[in-house]
Amino acid sequence: MSATADPADKSNPAARLGFDEGQIIQELGYDEDSDQDLREGIEEITGTDLVDEDYDDVADAVLLWHRDDDGDLTDSLVDALEYLAEGGLIWLLTPKTGRDGHIEASDIADAAKTAGLSQTSSIAIAKDWAATRLATKSTAKPAKR
Repeated sequence: MSATADPADKSNPAARLGFDEGQIIQELGYDEDSDQDLREGIEEITGTDLVDEDYDDVADAVLLWHRDDDGDLTDSLVDALEYLAEGGLIWLLTPKTGRDGHIEASDIADAAKTAGLSQTSSIAIAKDWAATRLATKSTAKPAKR
């Protein structure tokens, strides 16, 4: 899974998440405010439906929608780790600055560190949502010097 997708596919913002065909993406925290276009874009890329918390196997990545009032972010990240295949990633989706449920970047960084994850990138992915790529220590790429 690459951190960036083919720049030729600008019509599907989900391509920026680096998913590949055939991957299983588990979605946690879905609610009516989740971005439907992004969800459909991921399914278009992978060729599979997003699976929910009832999925009984491991996933290649977890898509975690989280808002400030959804409870403790660290707990949600730790819970998401149990669904991941070795080398999998968590894409944390949080409301952008100024939107209801926004979470400060420093709070995301603290929660990720406490959960044993490395924050590797953040992008604006949809009208109301920002995405933060979180990797387990084994999948995090070292910083370039």
